[in-house]
Amino acid sequence: MFKVKDLMFIIAETPVHAGSGSELGVVDLPIQRECYTGFPKIEASGLKGCLREAFESILGNGRTEIEIIFGPEETAEHHAGAMSITDARILLFPVKSLKGVFAWITCPLVIERFKKELNLIGENSFNFKVEGNTIPENSDVVLEENGEKLVILEEFTFKVKADDTTYKLAEWLSQKIFPQEEAFDYWRERIKKNLVVLSDDEFAQFVKTSTEVITRTKIDNKTGTVAPGALWTEEYLPQDSILYSLVMFTSPRVTDDSKKGKFKANSIEEEAKLVYQTFKTHLPPVIQIGGNQTIGKGFVRIKLLNE
Repeated sequence: MFKVKDLMFIIAETPVHAGSGSELGVVDLPIQRECYTGFPKIEASGLKGCLREAFESILGNGRTEIEIIFGPEETAEHHAGAMSITDARILLFPVKSLKGVFAWITCPLVIERFKKELNLIGENSFNFKVEGNTIPENSDVVLEENGEKLVILEEFTFKVKADDTTYKLAEWLSQKIFPQEEAFDYWRERIKKNLVVLSDDEFAQFVKTSTEVITRTKIDNKTGTVAPGALWTEEYLPQDSILYSLVMFTSPRVTDDSKKGKFKANSIEEEAKLVYQTFKTHLPPVIQIGGNQTIGKGFVRIKLLNE
């Protein structure tokens, strides 16, 4: 059905609160997570809504292109959008490091998932099979003690080994995640030297316990103290978290061909390509996702793999 597919990287420029609602746990307002792994994610519906809002700010609300790509809202015309998007899954997670300030961590499970998603879009250059507790050569986060290589993340110490596959993985990610502009030279080099592949269990533990938890209050203007019931905690994906999502396109789903407008072509494959090109052309480099947008949260950088 979907004739054109791409992968979209989502890089957190500020902490992101894609909330899952109120809970009775330690954190009042936790982030969205996969139910069986506990890995952070951003629901496709919220991501799609934020993209639509960004497009409306550029093209104007109610434009035909927006209704064809994302689907109509509150109109007599009922049809699905020509774009489909998946939940954003975690790829690289930043963790405090004793050396090198912070490391980006991942694990074999995450990499194998990522490989499977890339195969769906026909990207076959990603064929790395990594092992846990490995680092690239010339890592900036490694310490050596008694001939052993160590990485200290938060209060935990891991024995690691330099691995050529992990080095090639870091090279591939550095070239694909960030735009090929001088402003991102530093970040491309940083991924090459600050990547750490942990075991699946160790990675799962960090993404569950090393997110940002912020306590917020509301002050009563008259008393100058915390208003009753106005003390709560919110969880955030930390800045520099990197996620990914699949975006897929088909021809416009309108019932009348005359309503396809600029997307009308000789085949559904060509129409899907026109929809994709329009999406690609107007996709802003930075959007906001999640709550607390008025206090600077949720800014993320968007980059398509085939940009």
